[in-house]
Amino acid sequence: MQTYQTRGVCSRAIEFDVQDGVITACRFIGGCAGNTQGVAALVIGMTVEEAIRRLKGIQCRNGTSCPDQLATALMRYQQQA
Repeated sequence: MQTYQTRGVCSRAIEFDVQDGVITACRFIGGCAGNTQGVAALVIGMTVEEAIRRLKGIQCRNGTSCPDQLATALMRYQQQA
């Protein structure tokens, strides 16, 4: 399980797991429960690339959002893999 400390959003962190390029688990720590649970449920089973494509650049406040922070976390994951 990977953990990413978010910046500029209500959620404090995102935990996720990837197997063979597919997101197999995702959970936001804090934030708007309904929205973050919805985003997490939608990305499970999605490829990392597709999730980044769909979520990157979505804005809520401070020039980012919880979905955008997930895209950032996944991009960092790709750089480390």
